[in-house]
Amino acid sequence: MIDKIVKAIIAVIGASIGAVLGVLLSNSGLLELSSFQNVLVIIGISLIFGIIFFLLSSKIKKTGLRIVGAFETEILKFSTMDILLGAVGLIVGFVIAFLISQPLSDIKYVGTIVWIVSYLVFGYLGIKIATRKKDDVLWPQLLNLKKSSSVKKHDKNKKEIISPKILDTSVIIDGRISDICRTGFIEGTLVIPEFVLKELRHIADSSDSLKRNRGRRGLDILNILQKDDAVNVLIESKDYGENIEVDVKLLKLAKELGGKVLTNDFNLNKVAEFQGVDVLNINELANAVKPVVLPGEEMIVMIVKDGKESGQGLAYLDDGTMIVVEGGKKCIGDSVVVTVTSVLQTAAGRMIFAKLKNVINNKAV
Repeated sequence: MIDKIVKAIIAVIGASIGAVLGVLLSNSGLLELSSFQNVLVIIGISLIFGIIFFLLSSKIKKTGLRIVGAFETEILKFSTMDILLGAVGLIVGFVIAFLISQPLSDIKYVGTIVWIVSYLVFGYLGIKIATRKKDDVLWPQLLNLKKSSSVKKHDKNKKEIISPKILDTSVIIDGRISDICRTGFIEGTLVIPEFVLKELRHIADSSDSLKRNRGRRGLDILNILQKDDAVNVLIESKDYGENIEVDVKLLKLAKELGGKVLTNDFNLNKVAEFQGVDVLNINELANAVKPVVLPGEEMIVMIVKDGKESGQGLAYLDDGTMIVVEGGKKCIGDSVVVTVTSVLQTAAGRMIFAKLKNVINNKAV
């Protein structure tokens, strides 16, 4: 039934186009016909075009759907804010074009050309300027709002502006993000871009068993986050093309949304800092919450293997912190009491240096 209605509408559109062409032909003076003959010509052309459009209705429908689909795909690449700002910029551009072309509208041919060119140029400029300069338009107000919120008390009905957190592939596979969210330390919306999901699916379908297991673990973590009522998860469909790296897309998306990238990738962290994008690094958080150890403190550890330097032994705390024990090589396999001499904080984590005090297994040192 719907197909028949669509075909009828297409036929009516074709007949209308034929009628317009018939009127233009009769008014052009090319054919010297009477009024009745002109009416017949208009009706005839209208019927011909209506029949042609009806016969081609299936192809016209498919072509129209393809055009609409392509247009929809392009629109989905832009955020809602970009679309709204672009519409406002287009209207402003049209207003400027109208004001410029109006004084020249009475000039034959020249006025028409100026009218068309000005509308095209200023309409395009209005869209581009509004979308590219949106930070200058929006963020000053948001910054002022943030500043005033630190001075004034918020009403219970008002919501604070919290930056969205954009997850990258590494932090999803890592899995600790679900535990952190469960504790309530992460506020705001967790944004998961579709290009990150695509990369996760590729990893999960890898022929390498290790990569495949890591990818599937990442997908399981996403399912856990979506089922958690305390976590607001948003799937972002915006993409920037197949030829752009995922890390570059993440940084672009973070700039557009005004969000922070949640990662444990050291290199991405450095690139984001260089480009002025805020980053939350899970590894830095893990290092920050490790127990504080001061020089002079004593602790009981087990020497598990020898170190790089001669005579050194290595031990580990429960959180994975490595302890380098001077003279501990000969005590491998024994629990010993060590005295902390220094603590070194590196990008990879915390390293503790200690000296051997005595062996618990009653072996004098």
